[in-house]
Amino acid sequence: MELSETHLTLATAHGPLRVPVTQVHRAKRVPPTRRPTAAAVVALERAADEAWPAPTRGRIGDWLLRSADGWTGRANSALPIGDPDRPLAAAVDEVERWYAEQGQPAMINTPLPLAAPVGTELDARGWTARPPTLVQTAPLPLPAPSSVGTPPAAGRAELAGGQAELAGEQADLAGGQADLAGGQAGAAGEQADIAGGQAGGAGGQARRWESVVVELATAPSEGWLAVAAGRKGGLPDAARHVLTAVDQVRFAHGYVDGTLVAVGRGTVTGQGRWLGLSLIEVSPVARRQGLARQVIHELAAWGVSAGATRAFLQVEQHNTAAVALYQRLGFVTHHTYLTRVAPH
Repeated sequence: MELSETHLTLATAHGPLRVPVTQVHRAKRVPPTRRPTAAAVVALERAADEAWPAPTRGRIGDWLLRSADGWTGRANSALPIGDPDRPLAAAVDEVERWYAEQGQPAMINTPLPLAAPVGTELDARGWTARPPTLVQTAPLPLPAPSSVGTPPAAGRAELAGGQAELAGEQADLAGGQADLAGGQAGAAGEQADIAGGQAGGAGGQARRWESVVVELATAPSEGWLAVAAGRKGGLPDAARHVLTAVDQVRFAHGYVDGTLVAVGRGTVTGQGRWLGLSLIEVSPVARRQGLARQVIHELAAWGVSAGATRAFLQVEQHNTAAVALYQRLGFVTHHTYLTRVAPH
């Protein structure tokens, strides 16, 4: 909340709201939401692990060890939640040994502040840290796309470049990501270049995006997989396992005139409570038209029908465009994590 001589500015789920002080009769600052309990963080982290399942797994007590041929950080890192059933230093030694046997660099995802003691041990060993990732949640159902405010043009980039692994990996609409429109391996017919159809001016383009059809499928199409491959630099067999080996999963395909222009993935895990959103992607020529919100809305509606009551996603903290979009959809930060990497 910010107060000037003329206006009161409030932070809302749909972005900042400015109210003339002449219309304010009474105001009260609401304190920040309390931190989630350790049990709540553990439950959400386990639901997220179910939603992004690594094919090769191990355990150190309650700690999880995960490997997927190096495809994405979350599927190739240890998750240190619970009791490792040995001293902390010995547990980290075992993590390093296990990943050496996999022929991979050792990585550990440290949910904070829950795994702060693990972070202290890794600091002492010289482990580096990747940028912080926000684990964000929102109640279901989400607001309908028509009720979500549209920001000014300068701030409407769907999800900026250099995305977090989400979650999706995470549900980012990165600049410079795999072009859905054209030339995708194994999906040329489905991803023909849509740039040529933009003639006719802004009005015609706007009408075109209004005709988007979002279809949900239990398996990804070749076009959908081509986007994932372009985004993540390939698609080994382990990646297909990560994407599809979930009991309740849906793959969103957004089409305009038969051309794939947007994709997304949704899962229901955590004993049916949590809808996980990941790999939300929009073709560069179709961005800033609300397609990401439409894809998320369709996945959220499916999640509600499957019994989910809350949604989660993961996004890098520095991706301010994505964070702003998710805020307008009602997402708030539940906790954060750091991906720690062992020294060579």
